[in-house]
Amino acid sequence: MALHPEHLPPSASAAFDFAASGRRVIAIETQGLEAVAARLDGAFTAACQLMLACRGRVVCTGMGKSGHVARKIAATLASTGTPAFYVHPGEAGHGDLGMITDADIVLALSYSGESDELLMLLPVLKRQGNALIAMTGRPGSSLAREAEVHLDASVPAEACPLALAPTSSTTAALALGDALAVALLEARGFTAEDFARSHPAGALGRRLLLHIRDVMHSGDEVPRVREGASLSETLVEMSRKRLGMSAIVDADNKLLGLYTDGDLRRTLDDASIDVRATPIAKVMTRNPKVIDADALAVEAAQLMEAHKINALLVIDQDRRVVGALNIHDLLRARVV
Repeated sequence: MALHPEHLPPSASAAFDFAASGRRVIAIETQGLEAVAARLDGAFTAACQLMLACRGRVVCTGMGKSGHVARKIAATLASTGTPAFYVHPGEAGHGDLGMITDADIVLALSYSGESDELLMLLPVLKRQGNALIAMTGRPGSSLAREAEVHLDASVPAEACPLALAPTSSTTAALALGDALAVALLEARGFTAEDFARSHPAGALGRRLLLHIRDVMHSGDEVPRVREGASLSETLVEMSRKRLGMSAIVDADNKLLGLYTDGDLRRTLDDASIDVRATPIAKVMTRNPKVIDADALAVEAAQLMEAHKINALLVIDQDRRVVGALNIHDLLRARVV
């Protein structure tokens, strides 16, 4: 949204090119990412192998901006099949070290490699036997020297013109963490279904975990009439069950046809049809679109969209009607 000149702060100069400044930042950070990518070698492979073989969890830690990146890396690892969590190094020295077991691997982030809070933890971690993966911008730093594996996250320059605010370096560390998580994901054969299981409240979780049986109406809630019913009797059933349709079934509850609100509108346009006397079998839709209870709810949404319909009957392998749902059920379940 464009701002009017009177909305700009007094210090904002009309001559300053904000977009050019933004492009410069992104260009510098892109160079940093390219430098890190060019250095992915045996150390990266060794780090992945250590994490893949870990019997416990990957404990990510770091101070300041590195801590924020470490927290995000832990979350990404945990959601993609590698158990992980974040420990604040300052709190670790005051009791939180008890969260780290001898089966865990520690991934420590510090661009300088000299963060006092991290270095203070090393003797305890070494004594406990924890493998250490360090991610720093200085291969010769204290943290890098003490680690079993060092990941070089150095960048040619920070995007901050004062070279003070971590910018390119934090972007590089974040990307390196993503690279670790995705490489491990692929090595584990982690699937979208696996991802959904750790995201049940998210949109992907709903799309991949929610089945028709979880959202359908069943039992007495399913509108249905026998094939000998009249159109008027069917309308009463549709009105009572409020799903905008009714199944027409035989004596064994096997599906014979479907009648919907849309069918009713077409029926009313036909002056030759007597609503009270006409048998439902005369005006029902034979061989309607149906779905199985074990199908994913998102499949119902796709079927409705493809065929421009608002409701579906659910049948079993013998074509017995076991449920019904409409677009409002999918909306309530936030599948669409």
